[in-house]
Amino acid sequence: MTTLKRLSVFVICMMSMMAAMGQGMNFEPAGTTLEQASVKAKAENKLIFLDCYTTWCGPCKKMARDVFPQEKVGAFMNPKYINLQIDMEGEYGAPLAKKLQITAYPTFVIFNADAQEIGRFLGSSDADGFIKNVEEKSKDNSSSENQKRFENGDRDPQFLLAYLQSLNASYKSAEANKVAEALLDGKEATFAADSTLRMVFMRSVNNPFAKSFVYTVKNPDALKAQIGEMPVNMKIQNVLTNYQREIITEENGTATIDQAQFDKFVQLMKDLKIANADHYRLSTLITLSQKQKDFDKYLGYIREYLANGNLDADDMQLARWTQPFTPDTDAKYRSQMKEILLQRLADIKAGKRQPMTTVGNMRLSRPTDELLRMIVDAMDGKMPNQ
Repeated sequence: MTTLKRLSVFVICMMSMMAAMGQGMNFEPAGTTLEQASVKAKAENKLIFLDCYTTWCGPCKKMARDVFPQEKVGAFMNPKYINLQIDMEGEYGAPLAKKLQITAYPTFVIFNADAQEIGRFLGSSDADGFIKNVEEKSKDNSSSENQKRFENGDRDPQFLLAYLQSLNASYKSAEANKVAEALLDGKEATFAADSTLRMVFMRSVNNPFAKSFVYTVKNPDALKAQIGEMPVNMKIQNVLTNYQREIITEENGTATIDQAQFDKFVQLMKDLKIANADHYRLSTLITLSQKQKDFDKYLGYIREYLANGNLDADDMQLARWTQPFTPDTDAKYRSQMKEILLQRLADIKAGKRQPMTTVGNMRLSRPTDELLRMIVDAMDGKMPNQ
């Protein structure tokens, strides 16, 4: 190779390097997994940066549009991190979000090369704020150190409170529940009188089998006397509602239920004499059959729900149950769902029920009988106002 050619190649290489240096963040190709990023991080002696986003998240789009492409952001991130973006509602992302306890977006997680979490932070920011957050969380090893202390049996109350605070700040609800249960262990009958422990229970206990939760359901008066009846009732409802979702898992496009845990959950509600236990049981089965696209079971559970004299599905719930029925759904299932809606409309017309005009504190733009009629028309292929 002549000297001129060598010089030409050198100049091209230098220009390429300079162009790369002027880029924003270099993200791995779409579809790259955390496991694959770990292999690359080990090979290149880098950390892993994970952008947890969803397609509907406005702040996520803002970061991708305004911050990640900036030259100074790329100059900081690219030499030190394997940068990864994963849709947390995608086929790979959904189970990962559950594993990482990602519930708010955008969430940014820093891992070491072994894919062990070092730190995380949430929300959009400008470029300087983003760099500062990444730098701080990349040095913060307190999460893993605290986890080791907890797993090794450290139950010092001050440590547990500090650890719990950091877990709540990171939206790690499953781990926060474990720490909260440890803080409340042995104090089930007395925690209601302690403002700090009340806060721990109300914010962090989300396991219906937790001793503090079971005690509170059986003996709610002490806590109600401190904070009122409605917050306690809402807490009980939220724990049961969230748990029924937790026992359904989705992986590789397939939804399954932990049958043993579901059976224990149903038995627990019987033992606790939950007034509307059938609501949680049937809601779980309706959700599962919807995700499995088993419309025979789906419609069967809906009918069972509607026939249960102790339960009441309002018009908005009926409307939500129609969501899986697309034009591609078998006509016989659409027809069966339409019959359910027509029966509700007949009950409203006969005065057996009143249409809803409000949901909570929100006034509806039209009464729900009109909404149900529009859905029926759509199932018949009619356009609105046709």
